[in-house]
Amino acid sequence: MTIELLIARYGLIALFFGAGIEGEACVITGGVFAHRGVLSLPAAMVAAALGSFAADQVLFLLGRRYRNLAWVRRLHDKPAFARAIAMIERHPNRFIFVFRFLYGLRTVSPVAIGTTKIPARRFLLINALAAIVWAIAFTTVGFVFGHALEALLGQLLTPANIAIAVAVVAVLAAVIWLVRRSRNRASNTTR
Repeated sequence: MTIELLIARYGLIALFFGAGIEGEACVITGGVFAHRGVLSLPAAMVAAALGSFAADQVLFLLGRRYRNLAWVRRLHDKPAFARAIAMIERHPNRFIFVFRFLYGLRTVSPVAIGTTKIPARRFLLINALAAIVWAIAFTTVGFVFGHALEALLGQLLTPANIAIAVAVVAVLAAVIWLVRRSRNRASNTTR
């Protein structure tokens, strides 16, 4: 099911979970649906803010509670985690506010923040404010540009374009798989 179908079928509940799991595309779609009159704009903003806030709180608490478990240590080895920690050390409050707007850091950041000594209450307050701003911003984008987005997607999502996109993704996936496979073989032979 696509994001649009989920929101059309389940409304604000889908927007709540989509904001927490998927992010901007779901929230913008919620704004488009508010533009169409399918959802109330204020209700879409509240659902998006609550979903984003809840997901980030859960990830923060998982990072705080399970910082010594293997899955958190594996995250710790990723470059995005290291970038997040570096930014947290320089500007902790600012980073808590903006991480959801930074591509590539959205999911790992709350876990990274949870592994630091930042007080849970401070994270909760800044996270709540940031979730509200984020939800209003992206829902408004969908609402204001609803007609333009629908027209653009209508032109782009033709059967021919979808087939081309699927073929390109398949070729890219195969190339990535082959590169990783050759790197693994090369590293295994040098040992």
